Amino acid sequence: MKAEFKDLVKIYRYEKSFTTDVCGLKRELPIRRVDKDMWIASNHRLVLGRDVEFTKRVGEELSGSIKDFNPDYLITAEFKSLPLVYKISEQLCIQEMIVARKDVKSYMENSYIETLVKSITTAEPQRLVLESDQAEKISGRKVAIVDDVVSTGGTLLGLEKLVEKARGIITCKAAVWLEGPWYIGEDLIYLGVLPVFVSEMKFEELKKLYGVYK
Repeated sequence: MKAEFKDLVKIYRYEKSFTTDVCGLKRELPIRRVDKDMWIASNHRLVLGRDVEFTKRVGEELSGSIKDFNPDYLITAEFKSLPLVYKISEQLCIQEMIVARKDVKSYMENSYIETLVKSITTAEPQRLVLESDQAEKISGRKVAIVDDVVSTGGTLLGLEKLVEKARGIITCKAAVWLEGPWYIGEDLIYLGVLPVFVSEMKFEELKKLYGVYK
């Protein structure tokens, strides 16, 4: 799937929601402001497992693509993607999920590796932390990185760095949605596209930045 700029960026016209259609399932996502000139279609009602039908269907679909890469483990960041990764792990008969925490917990006792990431939905950089016992498990093993949405790719890059620090082998990267124009890699498996909604001024700025002149 090759997403086009017109599908990834739209001028905000005061819409209240956006209809996503993934695996034949249509869902209305509320549009929320994340910056002065930017709004996103929030998927929080779906990927927290509240929508069981959606989580089950997209998990089954992604597992079919990930299976070809034969990973030993799946890694994700807490919290939104956990039900999704649980379903994919179940489909692929993987017995344990590798989960990067978003802060250091007292029980870790300095036994962890970490990196910083910047997400479109967070104002400040966040930590991604992997406990040493989980890092040891993926050392020399094949790892698939899974997230719910990839926008700027900050979280994805953070997970990649953690796997590399742990000396794991990244086999593939997958998400339910690609959001916005920022992620330019062609190695991402995804099922659908979420546009970002922007002011007219921001739209023209992004058009120039990404070489779109029509």
